[in-house]
Amino acid sequence: MGNNQNNNRTCGLKNPKLNALFYGVIKGNPIVVLMIGLCPVLAISTTVYNAVGMSIAVAFVLMGSNVIVSLLRKFTPNQIRIPVFIIIISTFVTIVDYLIKANLPFLYKQLGIFIPLIVVNCVIIGRAEAFAYKNSVFLSFLDAIGSSIGFLIVLFLIGATREILGQGTFFNKVIFSNPCIVMVLPPGGFITIGVIMGLLSYYNLRKKKQ
Repeated sequence: MGNNQNNNRTCGLKNPKLNALFYGVIKGNPIVVLMIGLCPVLAISTTVYNAVGMSIAVAFVLMGSNVIVSLLRKFTPNQIRIPVFIIIISTFVTIVDYLIKANLPFLYKQLGIFIPLIVVNCVIIGRAEAFAYKNSVFLSFLDAIGSSIGFLIVLFLIGATREILGQGTFFNKVIFSNPCIVMVLPPGGFITIGVIMGLLSYYNLRKKKQ
């Protein structure tokens, strides 16, 4: 992609910038396609508020780390690239951790330990390793935006489904009573992700047949 081939990680578009931007939205969606970073997804996606909050935090770290990893890629020895990635990522995680703690204490309380754990989130490390370390700063930034959008869309859908069905609310506003409590428990998270993956697979099969 660009001056570098990216092991066929493309959307089939001729423009490399569009490929970098849209890959993470559908074809390379980190949650329902690559199935990485599922631990925080299952843990915090019980409400839309939590889902959006975590998505914004992940987006900030992903965009920042992709840019810095790309900037330093020519000066980073291959043998120590993973420790370098973790140092860069942890810097941005620390920044977002303090920002949320200072400005959104309720969200910080809800997300808890999962904000610091963004450091080892496979979504962040995966994009640094698979893309940012091999491509230009601008393409890496577009890749981070695309992956962040894909992460946000799926996490929003999961959070909305689990909050509506499991709590009978949407953004904490009551919609109906007698919700299905299992949806806010871990099985509800797996069920929701499974349904979304199934719908995406069905769509892809229909598209191939057409």
